[in-house]
Amino acid sequence: MASVSATLPPPLLLTQRKPNLTSVQKLPFSPIRDRRSHSMSLMVKASGKSSESSDLDVISSIQNVWDKSEDRLGLIGLSFAAIVALWASLNIITAIDKLPVISSGFELVGILFSTWFTYRYLLFKPDREELSQIVRKSVADILGQ
Repeated sequence: MASVSATLPPPLLLTQRKPNLTSVQKLPFSPIRDRRSHSMSLMVKASGKSSESSDLDVISSIQNVWDKSEDRLGLIGLSFAAIVALWASLNIITAIDKLPVISSGFELVGILFSTWFTYRYLLFKPDREELSQIVRKSVADILGQ
């Protein structure tokens, strides 16, 4: 369980009004008053699925693929080829980035695509769920599940 604590300065909180404190106490964090400095500290605790379990899922999936593989030399070669392709693509992108006009055009395309992606998949809850299903399906297809 993760927790975050913060101390807010007095101008951001209305400490003289009592009704605000009762509404704050109904929220999922607990206020802690400091009488000396007239500031308020907040303690927030998060619960739910941690990222450690998802990391373990990925590691166990990779171990399952490694154990089920009959051609481990081919798997090593494919991994090496993927690393070389990544290195080559990074070098190509660096070379293109040095060209004055093309890099500005790519930045514009990147900004437009990011805006479209945010509108299409991240802005509304049903679209986020659709994106989550697409990612899960893709990961399952890649790992052969």
